[in-house]
Amino acid sequence: MNRAKVNQNIDLDCYNNVWVIGEQVNGEIHPVTVELLGEGRKLANSIQKDLYVVLAGCNLNSSIEKLQHFGADKIFYLNHPLLKDYSTDAYVKVISELILNRKPEIVLIGATSLGRDLGPRLAARIGTGLTADCTKLEIDPTDGKLLQTRPAFGGNLMATIICPKNRPQMSTVRPGVMEKAKYNENHTSELEVIHPILNESDIKTKLIRKEKFEKKRVNLIDAKIIVSGGRGLKQKEGFRLIEQLAAALKGEVGSSRAAVDSGWIEHSHQVGQTGTTVHPDLYIACGISGAIQHQAGMHESKYIIAINKDPNAPIFDICDYGIVGDLYEVIPALLSSLHEKDFLEFN
Repeated sequence: MNRAKVNQNIDLDCYNNVWVIGEQVNGEIHPVTVELLGEGRKLANSIQKDLYVVLAGCNLNSSIEKLQHFGADKIFYLNHPLLKDYSTDAYVKVISELILNRKPEIVLIGATSLGRDLGPRLAARIGTGLTADCTKLEIDPTDGKLLQTRPAFGGNLMATIICPKNRPQMSTVRPGVMEKAKYNENHTSELEVIHPILNESDIKTKLIRKEKFEKKRVNLIDAKIIVSGGRGLKQKEGFRLIEQLAAALKGEVGSSRAAVDSGWIEHSHQVGQTGTTVHPDLYIACGISGAIQHQAGMHESKYIIAINKDPNAPIFDICDYGIVGDLYEVIPALLSSLHEKDFLEFN
């Protein structure tokens, strides 16, 4: 891959507007795209610029039509048969060419498996910096630079990073952190369809087939109810109780970093700065002390219930309802109560 020279003498005034690199899977718009549009609109308004979204694919007419109602000023639709399924080579080529030609000031990409692959390669091709896995974005009121905040040193501190000499300023943004853009039937984004020059020889890899992942995926981001376990479980088997309560409430199982580090549960269940950021209607923290790194990933939950033996645990400072007690006594009592009554969906 051609790597552009970094720290070039460029005219920063030539770069304008905020771009979101949209993501589609099998023709469906990924939810992170709508989140980025919500955050992108705030940034664009702060610097008094327009918000554009780039979407690559093929035969995406229905998805494009829907995307036009989420607040972007303009959509660049990169339409080509070789863009139907994601490939690093193809997407980097056509998107980097568009960026170099149109010169956006800010580019946002979702920190999904696709975005984590695409973002660094785009930055290298363009010759600019990239701040990965951001959880907060702001505009510096003094000079209009993008302030990109992300966890550092294992989540023990938050680092704010700037890109003062190069453009665009690029960030990958953790899914589930930003507020989604609102669907507005009365707003229709301008659409520019681009047919890029792309050949099979430009792509080093070839998609042979797709296989469905049979194992149930953890969906903490969209979960309305999450029951999480932490160090207070004391053993891996304790998660059986967490799973029972989550099943009874029709929710998902979460965890603290301590439980993951102990090997009691997979990382995909981890909530916090170095895990998933969530905002469910109900979050039940069982045996979780509530370190600041964990709070950062769940403090925006609508209601928080904490169960912990330690009355001085930090989790009690942010919860709506706290139960001081042994989770191995409290949870069975909750389960018994739930089984006696018909559980109504939590609202």
